[in-house]
Formats: sequence, C-alpha cells, structure tokens
Amino acid sequence: MTKAEFIEKLALKGETTKRQAAEALDLVFSTISEELKKGEQISVPGFGKFSVVKRAARTGINPRTKKKIKIKATNAPKFSAAKALKESVK
Repeated sequence: MTKAEFIEKLALKGETTKRQAAEALDLVFSTISEELKKGEQISVPGFGKFSVVKRAARTGINPRTKKKIKIKATNAPKFSAAKALKESVK
C-alpha cells in the first residue's frame, strides 16, 4: 500500500477529506521523528513502541575491494510491535 492509498483509506474511514487525512498522517510521523531525535520513546498500547537504539562503532569489509573499513557509531530508529498487533496479523 502506498502513502496515497493509505491516506485515501484514512479519509474514508475517518469520514474526512484526503487533505485533512494527509495532514494528520504527516503530523503523526513528524511528531514521532521529533521525539526520537530527542532520544524519547513513544508507546502506543495495542500497537507498539518506537525507540532509538545505539549502534556501536565497528569494523566492516568493503565487498568490492575486500578492504576493512571503520563504520562509525550511530543511532537508529526501532519499532517493536505490541502483542495485540502481532496476534492480529497471524
């Protein structure tokens, strides 16, 4: 499902316009991004938890040249699905 298809479905289910559904969706995603940038966690009961994980610096291998390269430490977003969501997709 594309973002446009998702927005259309939200608009139908929410009995609203596509523009309002798109604005709401963008607001949700931007808020999640802002909170993750701060290092916060977002828990949505019955859906899941968004968090940030720290990946340590490590040594990797360039597959083309087979030379070792240093990969810097970084932060990455993580989503853990709630039990209710996992069970609903079985």
